[in-house]
Amino acid sequence: MSELKPNPLPLSTPFPPSPRRAPLGTVAKPLPIIIDCDPGHDDAMALAVAFARPELKVLGVTAVAGNASLPKTYENLRRTLALLGANEVRVAAGADVPLVRPLWVAPYVHGDSGLDGAELPEPTGVEHAAGAVDLIATLLREASEPVTLVPLGPLTNIAILLRDHPELKSKIAHICWMGGAIAEGNVTASAEFNSYVDPDAAAIVFAAGIPITMVCLDATHRALTGEAAMKRLDAAGTLPAKIFADLLRFYAIFHKDRYDWPASAVHDAVAVAHLAVPNLLALVHAAVDVELGDLARGRTITDWYGDRLKQRGRTPDVDVAVGVDADAFDRVLVDAILSFK
Repeated sequence: MSELKPNPLPLSTPFPPSPRRAPLGTVAKPLPIIIDCDPGHDDAMALAVAFARPELKVLGVTAVAGNASLPKTYENLRRTLALLGANEVRVAAGADVPLVRPLWVAPYVHGDSGLDGAELPEPTGVEHAAGAVDLIATLLREASEPVTLVPLGPLTNIAILLRDHPELKSKIAHICWMGGAIAEGNVTASAEFNSYVDPDAAAIVFAAGIPITMVCLDATHRALTGEAAMKRLDAAGTLPAKIFADLLRFYAIFHKDRYDWPASAVHDAVAVAHLAVPNLLALVHAAVDVELGDLARGRTITDWYGDRLKQRGRTPDVDVAVGVDADAFDRVLVDAILSFK
């Protein structure tokens, strides 16, 4: 196991180590989750982890506009489910634009389709015609226990859910979101992509009083998947392994061009794995505010200093990921993909 280290940042003091507050699924008691995503290469791999891990019970999956337009992310979601054999899971399409602002998409990362690099099977899934927010609300009402929401894209669908169904807040055990950044963003110098696309939605979700884990770039940029993983997938000889290896190769182009990295940050899969794998992430308890202005739009302002929080009347109510066991994550991801035949 590699040493669990925070991403080195230009800070005056080290992060105070903090225990996880997110629920952890077990084989004996799988954690019920609903995934909201915008596939996207890392979303597709996050779905592989979610459906492979016996510690997790996926109740439904919804799509939101983000990495690509909604018709593309919804089709990519359903094609990924077909690849994974998850034909009976309930699915729905959600918001096609952010709450307030025009949609920003990422073909420079994920290609024109949102999932370039491989040909996936025909779409599947049990479609919920009333849409993503209605499906999430329905699943929450049906659940016998509080459910963990796992948003992997812009938080538009989750913000609309909280706005339209405030009575369901008590049915949400936790929100484990891949998004945000303490230090450098990836779409601007200030902001990570998901928070940049819909900062207004992120502000609503963070102010809702629901326990949140923010799996941000400061951790996910330390969980790089590269050639060794692709060789393991190539050697498997199965269709899912081949397709995911091809997707990783396409996804690596952006990381090489932008960062000169020999591997890719599979961001969204880290957030899913956190709910099934203990001691995967290093965490700090902090207060998080979302910047809505133009210059630093979408910046997740993260503060863990006790005296400062006391002066502001704030509590450190968000678990913020600041480090990752990269070797463990790489094994979790590849093993998950290899479990599909």
